[in-house]
Amino acid sequence: MIPVAIGLALAAAVVHGTWNVLVKVSGDPLTTFQRGTVLAVLISGVPVAIAWFAIGMPSISVAAIGFAVVSAVFELAYLWLLSAAYGRGELSVVYPIARGSAPLLAVVIGIAVLGERLTALQLAGVALLLGGILAVTLPQTSGRATLPALMTGVAIAAYTAVDRVGVRLTLPWVYAWMLVAVLAVLVTVTLPLAGRLHIRPEGAGERAPSLPQAALIGMFMWSGYLLVLLALYIAPLSVVAPVREVAVVAVAVWGVWKLRERRSAALKIAGASATLVGVALLAI
Repeated sequence: MIPVAIGLALAAAVVHGTWNVLVKVSGDPLTTFQRGTVLAVLISGVPVAIAWFAIGMPSISVAAIGFAVVSAVFELAYLWLLSAAYGRGELSVVYPIARGSAPLLAVVIGIAVLGERLTALQLAGVALLLGGILAVTLPQTSGRATLPALMTGVAIAAYTAVDRVGVRLTLPWVYAWMLVAVLAVLVTVTLPLAGRLHIRPEGAGERAPSLPQAALIGMFMWSGYLLVLLALYIAPLSVVAPVREVAVVAVAVWGVWKLRERRSAALKIAGASATLVGVALLAI
């Protein structure tokens, strides 16, 4: 089943990178997330319900619902932080930092809390992760996006840890739908607060994507997350995590090439590549 998991993780990387590009250019990331998650829940709700009835309406444990709710809270923090980072920095800077800092945090927790020891290759992976994050941070003129991007990585590590357990308590696609449904409610309820906290840029609502665009982004978000959950369901995180980070380099290249984020382009791509290799070495 490992080859299947790798295929799912690669597909998830493509989908994840795509919706991040679309969100970055939307002009109002948080409203895009709100519309996207609501529409994803509504669009996917009918086929999910039909499939659930078709297989005999299997029971959904309270524990599975609880894990989905906790994960949704961490994902809300993730969306807020990512929105703030994209509002302050370039795609080719924010994405590698956010994706690279999550496995780095896992290493820190493993060493400091769990007393784990790293091999020489894993230590090299840590060095490459640190170097890669530093390399994509340097091109920023102010560094205002660095902290929210790093905190986005913390949120990623948190919800991934929750999902590793929660996805095994019920069917992956049922868990994914419950999670996104809770997230859609949380984003909708907290959206007005984002404006008061200046997480949304002024006049952002006027630049929000149309409903068809938001629906496309929402379905990319839901399907990409479902692919990751399916991969985690059949393979360990050490296999899935490095593969899905392939998107780090692809998104950095896209930001430099298509969005014309040309400042220190070679340094950004080198840093993103180092981040990818570092994640791979940590998984060995």
